[in-house]
Amino acid sequence: MEDFIIIPQAEHGIRPKELCPNATDVVRELQDAGFEGYIVGGSVRDLLLGKAPKDFDVATDATPEEVQGVFPRCRLIGRRFRLAHVRKAGSLIEVATFRGMAEPGDGNGSREGRILRDNVFGSVEEDALRRDFTINALFLDPVSGDIRDYVGGYRDLAERRLQLIGDPEVRYREDPVRLLRAARFVAKLGVEPDDDTADRMPEMARLLKDVPPARLFEEVCKLFLTGHGMRSMEALQRFGLSQTLFPGLRKGSGRGKVQLSTLLKNTLENTDQRVRQGKPVTPAFFFAALLWPPVWENSRKAVEAGDPEYVAIMNAAEHALSVQADRTSVPRRFSAVTRQIWVMQNRFTKTRGKRWKRLLHEQRFRAAYDFLLLRAEEDESLKPLCEFWTEAQKHVKPEPLDQQRKSSRRRRPRRRARRRPGTAGQA
Repeated sequence: MEDFIIIPQAEHGIRPKELCPNATDVVRELQDAGFEGYIVGGSVRDLLLGKAPKDFDVATDATPEEVQGVFPRCRLIGRRFRLAHVRKAGSLIEVATFRGMAEPGDGNGSREGRILRDNVFGSVEEDALRRDFTINALFLDPVSGDIRDYVGGYRDLAERRLQLIGDPEVRYREDPVRLLRAARFVAKLGVEPDDDTADRMPEMARLLKDVPPARLFEEVCKLFLTGHGMRSMEALQRFGLSQTLFPGLRKGSGRGKVQLSTLLKNTLENTDQRVRQGKPVTPAFFFAALLWPPVWENSRKAVEAGDPEYVAIMNAAEHALSVQADRTSVPRRFSAVTRQIWVMQNRFTKTRGKRWKRLLHEQRFRAAYDFLLLRAEEDESLKPLCEFWTEAQKHVKPEPLDQQRKSSRRRRPRRRARRRPGTAGQA
C-alpha cells in the first residue's frame, strides 16, 4: 500500500490518440455535469504495457440513475453490480459507480464470504481498494492526462508484479474467480504474483465449486481461446487450480494438478496459433481435446463389455460432459459439436466400400478431421488413417454448403400404397 500519487502524462506516456474517443467524451460530459470521471481498469493497464485494449471502461461518483440523467441513450443493467451502458457514436461504454465498503452482516455476502450483491457506493479511494489487483486499480483522467494511483499499481506494473489488494484469503473468498484471473494475467501479461497472492491459491481452489458454472465457462474461454491457452494451462497447473476446474481428468503429480494429454497440449498450441493468425476458434474443439482421454477410455471398456461402438462412445460422451458441466457449463451449441467430433473418430475407421464418401460431406468433417490429425501426433498407429482421409479429400469433390442444406431439408418421397384388386374406380 502506498500514498496516493499522480503520474502526469509526460511520465506515463499514454497519448490521447491511443484512447477511445467515445470513452473520453463520456468522461468529459460527466465532469462537465459536476461529477468525477476516469478511464479505469484493464484498458489503462494494457496501454501502459503497450497493448491495445479491447474495451474502455469508465468509473464515476455519479450513481447509475445520475449517469442516466446525463446521457439520454443510457440503459441500466445488472443486479450484483449495477452498471450503466452508455451509447456513444455507435459504441457502448460501460460506466460503473465507485464502489464502497459494505458493512458486515448487511446481507450482501454468502456464508463463505463470497459477495452476492455489490451496490454500496463510495469514493474513488474506496473504489481503488475494492478492486482485485493493484495493476487494475489505476485511474486515468483523459481530460487532464493524469493517472491516479492509490495502491501502488503503477510501480507493480513497471516491475511486472501481480499483487492482490488486501488480505488474499478474504479477497479470494469474496470472488473465487480472482483465482482464475490471477492465472490468466500471469499467462497473458507475463507478470509474476507476489508470495502472498500465490501461496493461498491451491487451498482456495475449492471455492471455485461455488461459482455458477455459466460464469466459469466464460472464464475458461478467456483462458484458452484468446491466444495464451498453453501458458494458461501451465499457470493453472502451477497454482493447483486445474483439478478443481476439470474434475473429470486423471489426477497428476502435485497438489491440484491433472494429467495433460499430448493431444490437449497440441490442441492448445494449435489454438494459440490460430488466434495469432486471426482464424476462428471454438470452445467445442477445446472441450473435445480436453475430455477425449476419459471418453476414449470409458468407451473402450464399454465395447469390451459388449456395447456397440456408437452406444459406447455416446454414453462415454454424455458422462464426460455431465461431469464437466457440474463445474463449467458447456452450452448445447458447443457440446453438440464436441459430440459429433468424437463420434466421427470411430466413423473414420470405416474405409471399405463406398459409404465412407458420405463422411466427406458431413458438416463437421473438417473439425473432426483436424482432431484426427492431432490425435495422430500422439498415436502413430493413426497415421495411415490420416493419410487415407487426406487423399480422399483430393479425389472426392466436397458438396457445396448450400447443397448440403438443401439435401438435409429434402424429404424422402412417400411410398404410395399398393391398390388392392377390385378397387379401381371406386369413389
